[in-house]
Amino acid sequence: MFQLIIKEILSRKVNFILALIAVITAVAFFVAFYTTSEASDRETKRLTRDMGFNLRIIPKETNMDNFWLSGFSSNTMPEEFVQRFNNFKDFSYAHLTATLHQKIKWKDMNIILTGISPEIEPSGKKKAPMVFTIQPGSVYVGHEITKKYNLKKGDSISVLDKQFVITKTLTENGNTDDIRIFAPLTDVQKILHMEGKINEIKALDCLCLIDDHTDAITLLREQLDQVMPEGKLVLNQTIAVTREKQRRMFEKYFAYLIPILILVSTIWIGTLAYLNVKERIQEIGVLRALGYGSVKTALLFLGRAFIMGIIGAIFGFIIGTAFSLIYGPDIFVVTAKSIKPIYSLLFWSMLLAPLLAIVASFIPTMIAISKDPAIILREN
Repeated sequence: MFQLIIKEILSRKVNFILALIAVITAVAFFVAFYTTSEASDRETKRLTRDMGFNLRIIPKETNMDNFWLSGFSSNTMPEEFVQRFNNFKDFSYAHLTATLHQKIKWKDMNIILTGISPEIEPSGKKKAPMVFTIQPGSVYVGHEITKKYNLKKGDSISVLDKQFVITKTLTENGNTDDIRIFAPLTDVQKILHMEGKINEIKALDCLCLIDDHTDAITLLREQLDQVMPEGKLVLNQTIAVTREKQRRMFEKYFAYLIPILILVSTIWIGTLAYLNVKERIQEIGVLRALGYGSVKTALLFLGRAFIMGIIGAIFGFIIGTAFSLIYGPDIFVVTAKSIKPIYSLLFWSMLLAPLLAIVASFIPTMIAISKDPAIILREN
């Protein structure tokens, strides 16, 4: 049977090659799109993550009028509160950072002094940090401060009688960070005589997409009540909604494109299979008259489709992966280094491509074997 299938392929090389191109195209597009979609998903997460924290956890007794006027809570809470999140699995908070903010007079300028702790991941997974890590005795200085006093990296400054070295001067942000000095949390607590105290925990929600954004807020607040009932959640709606819409748009795009690709490829292969069967109808009649039953005749054409699917899967995977590796880094600059071949796609391609080819060839094959060989020979 295998030799007969090979002879069938060789006898109709052009038709086989055209159908094979359809399979290769379908697999290559799928592999390339899926491989780059993984990079796109990482790129989207990275870019939306870089928009900044969208959750702010402050003391529950905070006066919100004063909070919005000053930009931070005048109340404090124990720094140890942030450690509570480590005891919860599958929690919807990520990149937690304890902070302490205080307005002070520095030289002749009103600034905000902010202490930042290292990030905490409740999941225990190591992720790229969202904020900079400041070494003890060092500070990062906002744009307006460096501009006014002509400060530069390496300069030594005194903040509340403690000496710090400027390790970074920040670019202009257009917000209060331009008049802010960032320092390690422990250093700020010490010079403010507020050891063990913080007035805010910044975080990022890591909820999967859900249908209603209000439900997301409700869930986040319910989880906060479980771990830290002394806190109040403030959500930056703009960042949260933008992040959610961006991710949802990408998933819909993927779900929309793949079925169209499969449908077009199936029609393409099915049409070529029908033309092949139509051209071979007299030969099919002869085979049937010589004793080849319906099953053997069907296996001849379906076997042809199976081999086509296997070959198409291999070449489609190679072409699709090569396309992703060559052009992907130019599209997804932030996550370019993470674009790699997904070898599991070769397995799925070799499983699904032959199935697609067989399904597309099934109806033409059934039409061919359903005809009586005597009628076929008489008509031809």
